[in-house]
Amino acid sequence: MPESPMSASPYEVLGVPTSASEAELRKAFRRALRETHPDTGGDPRRFTAVQLAWERIGTPDKRRAFDAGRGAQQEHETFTARAARPRADSRPRSRSYGHPGGWRRERYLAQMREWVGRGVALDDPYDPALVRSAPREIRHTLADALAEESTARTLSELGIGYTVWHDVATGRPEDKLDHIVLGPTGLFALLSEDFGGPVRTRKGELIGEALAGTRPVHDLAARAKVISRQLRVKFTCLAVVLPDEALDEPVAQLGTIRGATAVAVRKSYLPALLRGGAGAAEPIGGNELFDVRTRLQDGVRFV
Repeated sequence: MPESPMSASPYEVLGVPTSASEAELRKAFRRALRETHPDTGGDPRRFTAVQLAWERIGTPDKRRAFDAGRGAQQEHETFTARAARPRADSRPRSRSYGHPGGWRRERYLAQMREWVGRGVALDDPYDPALVRSAPREIRHTLADALAEESTARTLSELGIGYTVWHDVATGRPEDKLDHIVLGPTGLFALLSEDFGGPVRTRKGELIGEALAGTRPVHDLAARAKVISRQLRVKFTCLAVVLPDEALDEPVAQLGTIRGATAVAVRKSYLPALLRGGAGAAEPIGGNELFDVRTRLQDGVRFV
């Protein structure tokens, strides 16, 4: 699978310019290994990143491939072609409505065309070399689109007992709810995010250098509030879904917001959260589940 558009390039990880000589590159790699090695007090996460960076540009052939936009994992797969893997079984999928990642895909293409400039041919807007050279805002838009699509694939495997709405409008398109999930354990509002770095929690919010001052939990709560008021439904859980490497634990508790449990969750742990429930909320079913589903189905609008 390709790296995230928000990931630091191997050159950035090693702290050298793209014009560095082979000797400079090798020297930087050895220095980075010493500085990040866990046995000498370094950060294990950075140590792993240094090793992966070297694997991608540590030889002249690999470096030429990377510089040409064909990293070791990207040679036959661009950001636009994350092929769906064949299903291992034939169990019914969850019911799904809306187009996950669709609005952000369109936003990314518009941003990329504007950045490249009018009259300039844009043969492949997902070319990895082009994506890496784009400003952070544009790369973040694509990263979020990919995150939403990845979460949607996970949600589709929950089974027929779950209903999912993607790209739900709450006002301005950029203020959309990425996913609403209704199942036996409650009603969940989800944001799928990829900030390109680790996050921590403090006072009910996510923090970290990678967030660049954004407040995802606050934003999620505000958007869920709009849906709650418009459709007269009550959310059980508000969850920010993150890449596994962004969180030190499967689920980070963020307190309670208007009666809903707020969490950050690794994407791989999301099915367990949705099936097991969050907080002390009672399971729902029967007429209540039918009533909530009907309100959502009749009232949800998409961006």
